[in-house]
Amino acid sequence: MAEPRLLVRLKDVRIEAGLTQQEVADRAGVSRKTVNTIENRVFTPSVVVALMLAKALDAPLDDLFRLSD
Repeated sequence: MAEPRLLVRLKDVRIEAGLTQQEVADRAGVSRKTVNTIENRVFTPSVVVALMLAKALDAPLDDLFRLSD
């Protein structure tokens, strides 16, 4: 069985909310670079950071991140 991949929809949800990377970063208490590297799949966030981003966007966690089938 193949290892599941993390699907990242952070950028889509952020754009739908009309927010910049900096605005999301400020709301979540992380750097803009952190948001950027997560959106570009360079960095996989910890559970804590993922939850902070979901709260900052007022979105369910699985709207931002989920495992591929």
